[in-house]
Amino acid sequence: MSFTGRAGHWAHAVLATRNSKAARRFLTERPQVITYDFGISETTEQRAILFADVCESTRIYETLGDTRALELINRLFAALEREVAAAGGVTVKTLGDGMVCQFRESDDGYRAACKMQEAVVNLAPSNEPNLKISIGYTYGPVVLKDADVFGDTVNVCARLVSLANAAQVLTTRQTVDALSPILRERCRELYATKVRGRAGEVMVCEVMWRLDPETTRINDVERDAMPQAAWIWILKLTHSGESFIVDEATPVRLGREAGNDVVVQTDHASLVHARIFSRDGHFYIVDQSTNGTFLLVDGTAREVRLRRSESMLGERGWIGLGKSAAHHGDHVLRYRLERRS
Repeated sequence: MSFTGRAGHWAHAVLATRNSKAARRFLTERPQVITYDFGISETTEQRAILFADVCESTRIYETLGDTRALELINRLFAALEREVAAAGGVTVKTLGDGMVCQFRESDDGYRAACKMQEAVVNLAPSNEPNLKISIGYTYGPVVLKDADVFGDTVNVCARLVSLANAAQVLTTRQTVDALSPILRERCRELYATKVRGRAGEVMVCEVMWRLDPETTRINDVERDAMPQAAWIWILKLTHSGESFIVDEATPVRLGREAGNDVVVQTDHASLVHARIFSRDGHFYIVDQSTNGTFLLVDGTAREVRLRRSESMLGERGWIGLGKSAAHHGDHVLRYRLERRS
């Protein structure tokens, strides 16, 4: 059972708590109690909320068998709960292959998320190297009631864990702003998304809990290809005979919807598929799609697929919306850096 696709429903379900005494003690410290006629009390306080979901748990059970898989999942949750407690938090509830936790401070939730991902890496057995979790983490006002958590902050967190890839930690701009300065530096903006019940969009950010060696290697190759004094360059996109310019002041959106800067009419593209922008003298693309964005850099044979993540663009190459850029067609754009005239 997974959070994905059902987050809005089960996030408000009243479930059994693994550590109810500790949770109730945590929730009732310094309360501002509102007492209703029907005898139920609740408080509203600032909390960091964290949802963690085991990725592809069905495949784990199929690969290892029920007994070994259950043993592995139980060991995983025990390790995760230890990290939650070490960060000063409480495991509110678990359900199937997911768990909900809370912390008093945004920094505590951040540290727990990073340590939980590290714990998974250390726990993964050699015959199950793909054991991974996705994490959503938010900070804001929360309704605390009967050892459970409710409210908009919880709903947004549920949405984030449904968007997060394996081994990824997603949070919001608001949560990042509540972090101490040194931790803010390890977060980056990805894209804006809508959350059910909210009028506006939420800016999704990624917590860089580790430096991925493979991503670092790819970006190092691309960075070496970048000309010096990158800020005097622009990025030129070409699609269906039309050209589009990206510079420091002009980001572009790609997608099937008519309101995009570059409209790509193909069934493989999402309505709003990706965004290209300049940051610190370099050019980046961030995927916001269902099918992913494919990057093929000139001079390299390896194609990179982005899924709700970003990558720095090299000096020239191809971008495929929804399927491989190697299969040239209406879904492919050409890009290259050019000196500003």
